[in-house]
Amino acid sequence: MTGRTAVKRSRQDEIVRELAHEIIGGRRREGSLLPSDAELMARFGVSRTVLRETLKTLAAKGLIQPKTRVGTRVVERTNWNLLDPDMLRWHLDCGIGLELLAHLSDVRLALEPVAASLAAQRRSMTDIGTLDAIVGRMEAPEASPEAFAAADLDFHLAVARLSGNPFFRTASALIEVALAATFAITTPVNDPTAKALSCAAHRRVVTAIAAGDGEAAAAAIVETIRAGAARVAAAAGR
Repeated sequence: MTGRTAVKRSRQDEIVRELAHEIIGGRRREGSLLPSDAELMARFGVSRTVLRETLKTLAAKGLIQPKTRVGTRVVERTNWNLLDPDMLRWHLDCGIGLELLAHLSDVRLALEPVAASLAAQRRSMTDIGTLDAIVGRMEAPEASPEAFAAADLDFHLAVARLSGNPFFRTASALIEVALAATFAITTPVNDPTAKALSCAAHRRVVTAIAAGDGEAAAAAIVETIRAGAARVAAAAGR
C-alpha cells in the first residue's frame, strides 16, 4: 500500500466511523435518509469514489441501504450486524446501554461455558500456567482498576483460545466490548470483598480446567459472567 493509498484509506475509515457513530448514537434516526452524495462529498471533502466505498462499508454492516432514485436510508436496528467487531466497538464508543449489555451477557453465557468445557478437555500444562499467571495479575494487591480489567479480559480471551475452536476465538470482540462496558460502569477492585470473590471465581475456572473437569469449568465461568452482570445491576440501582 502506497503512502497516498494509506492516507486515502485512513480518511475513508474516519468517515465510516463518524457516520456510524451518528447512526448508532441516534443522531440519524432509523428509516431516515442520509444527506445526498453531493452533500456528503462536500461535508467530508472527498471524491465520489471514496464516498461510495464508505457507504458500501456501512451497508455491509447493515447500517444503511442505498436505493436508486430514493437515496441512502438508515436501516432499522433489528437488521444491524451486531456481531461485527467494528459495530461492537462503535456501540462502545457511543455508550452501551444496560439493555444491550444484558444481551451481550446472554450471548457470553451461551458461548463461554462451552469454550471452558472444551479448554478442560484440550488443556496442556502450558495452558494452565498461562491462566494461573493471569489470575495472579488479578490477585495482585497493587492491581489498579485498569490492570485488573486488562487481566480479566486476557483471562476470558485465553479460555476462548484454549478451546481450540476458531469460532470461539472470533467472539473475542464481543467479550472485549462486554467487559469494557462492564468495567466502565463498575469494578470490584475498590471493594476488597468483591475483588476476592471475583478472583476466587476465576481461580475455580483454572482449577477445573487443570483437572479436566469440563462441567465444573463451565459452571465456574458462568459464575464470573453473572457476577459482573450483578455488579452492573447493583450500580444501576436495579
